[in-house]
Amino acid sequence: MNEIGVMIVANGALDFESKFREAKEMGLESCQLSFWDPTAYTDEVAEKIREALAATGFKISLLWAGWSGPNAWNFTEGPETLGIVPEAYRAVRVEELKQAALFAKKIGVTDIATHAGFLPENPTDEKYEGVVSALREICAFYKENGINFLFETGQETPVTVLRTIKKIGLDNVFINFDTANLILYGKGNPVDALRVFGKYVRNTHIKDGVFPEGDGMLLGKETPVGEGLADIPTVLKMLKELGYEGAYTIEREITGEEQKRDIAKTAAFLRAQMEALG
Repeated sequence: MNEIGVMIVANGALDFESKFREAKEMGLESCQLSFWDPTAYTDEVAEKIREALAATGFKISLLWAGWSGPNAWNFTEGPETLGIVPEAYRAVRVEELKQAALFAKKIGVTDIATHAGFLPENPTDEKYEGVVSALREICAFYKENGINFLFETGQETPVTVLRTIKKIGLDNVFINFDTANLILYGKGNPVDALRVFGKYVRNTHIKDGVFPEGDGMLLGKETPVGEGLADIPTVLKMLKELGYEGAYTIEREITGEEQKRDIAKTAAFLRAQMEALG
């Protein structure tokens, strides 16, 4: 049965052992460890993580690698600030993502995910080849170091992700399938997306939400799992049919006790769904 995990947002000062124990006490088996500060990729932090893993028997299924500079999670500033698409930040972020690969090796993790940004939908867009070239450079470096690169879904249509994977042309390129982001960004729905790129899914964010409303200038809203439009039961059924054996990683982008309650409810929901599927 697929393990159930959780997203843990990290920094160099985090008490990793305490966080891992807390997750285990909730019945979770793994995590995606998310770093947004590339300066935290140090030997000291790596040692703390290794010690915490050894002490708890917990597992990191994936390193989620952020990057420096501005990041506006919207439709107006987002295309010019997110990922490696903006030329102004591309070179620095390419190097930061390479540093993430070296750090992942130190903590025994083989998979890294990130948001590449608002990939151009038009393959003849003059910006597209530059973005693909930068991604190919990253993925080639990852391949040399035994690391898989995973696109976090959401800011582009499923066919654009598929096209870009094919254009990169390497066999270590996969998808971190966020079940809500496609909806929040108005780019599609997770059920249909799996029909496009399902065979590339290597990890997940189990999340829910609704489409953008109003004037279409703001992202849709995240909701607790089961209260949005992601149709998680059908997603789980399709992933099972695709032979998916990776983690179901719960992401709930709020904080505090409500976040813990929602994560626990989602974990119970996932277990029930998986048992029903057999």
